[in-house]
Amino acid sequence: MPATPSHPGTESGYNVHWRRNLVVCLLGSFTTLVAMTLLLPFLPLYVEELGAKSHAEIVQWSGIAYGATFFAAALVAPLWGRLGDRYGRKLMLVRASLGMAVCMSLTGMVETVWQLVLLRLLIGFAGGYSSGSMILVAMQTPKDRSGWALGTLSAGIMAGNLVGPLIGGALPPLIGIRTTFLLAGGVIFLSFLATTFLIKEDKLPAAKADKQAGQKRKGGWSQIPDKRPVVAMLVTGTLLMFATMSIEPIITVYVAQLVEDQSRVTLVSGIVMSVAALGSILSASRLGKLADRVGHWNVIIGALVVSSLLLIPQAFVTASWQLIGLRFLMGLALGGLLPSVTSVIRHNVPDGVGGNVLGLSISAQYVGQVLGPVLGGFVGGHFGMRSVFLGTCLLMAAGAAYNWLIHARHQRRLAEAART
Repeated sequence: MPATPSHPGTESGYNVHWRRNLVVCLLGSFTTLVAMTLLLPFLPLYVEELGAKSHAEIVQWSGIAYGATFFAAALVAPLWGRLGDRYGRKLMLVRASLGMAVCMSLTGMVETVWQLVLLRLLIGFAGGYSSGSMILVAMQTPKDRSGWALGTLSAGIMAGNLVGPLIGGALPPLIGIRTTFLLAGGVIFLSFLATTFLIKEDKLPAAKADKQAGQKRKGGWSQIPDKRPVVAMLVTGTLLMFATMSIEPIITVYVAQLVEDQSRVTLVSGIVMSVAALGSILSASRLGKLADRVGHWNVIIGALVVSSLLLIPQAFVTASWQLIGLRFLMGLALGGLLPSVTSVIRHNVPDGVGGNVLGLSISAQYVGQVLGPVLGGFVGGHFGMRSVFLGTCLLMAAGAAYNWLIHARHQRRLAEAART
């Protein structure tokens, strides 16, 4: 019988507790994102309560307060990934959940809009639980199960984003806006406790830790043997978020052209925005499992092609139910994209710098989240709403072609290396 290594999880490239860690990360990501997104329905009301007078001021400060978190998170994601490589990825989750719990609770005590924006910035700087969970799961799961595990985690993350606003619409009338923030802080604190006591992370043997520390002094990027697949995944992550968010600013206006009863515009718009997320929740783990079997690159290319094709009829729909059905199908197609992107990065970088590179990937996705609404709104306002769908279609098709080209070159390089 073969001898068991003293650090089995670390030596074989995965943590023996990876299933339990996945469950904790799934529940923690879901609850923290519910707590983080439940403010969306009442954020303008809170901004008005804090002193904003005119409609323009309310809209402007609501946008600044909401976007501040993403801006801050994009800046520090690579830093937290690098520190996670060095000091442990569990520690980053503990830091994120505790920081978010404190900041979210304090958000219910602010007196001015400036204080609200400052705390939203601090949440972005201190937070990142779901992105940290993605890094921990990616780096501690067996590579042949990474697609399924990351797909399952992605489903929990998307479910949190979907459920949060629904709960946020119901709680403030019952307990008040400020109490809702305090409750959200308490929920995140429970995630902090679960993370602290339930997640198990193997420690690196001293010799391996010293070796990785020496590698970091050389620079993490320089350790990647073939950088093209990683660059392709950074571009694909940005493209996915851009494609998803570019449609958001025009949905309500577009739906208004399709619905005769204008009193139903907001309801139908909410359904259109939600069904894509619902589709992704349903397909994420299944497409991740498929990617483990047929290859992550194949799922990425297929998802980009299918989504680009589905965007064409969205530009020419004549009824709201058609748009709802097409958005749901697009969500099904895109559900496995992020898990597969993360898996490709995981397979192409050394373990010692995986968190650093995955942090860059998360920052790239935040860039897409910021650029998508800005450019989508600009194109929709100046060239018509159909142009947004068709332009996004071309971008997705270009992304599919780019990924196919990089994948083919990477496979040729691996074949040549095997022959030599």
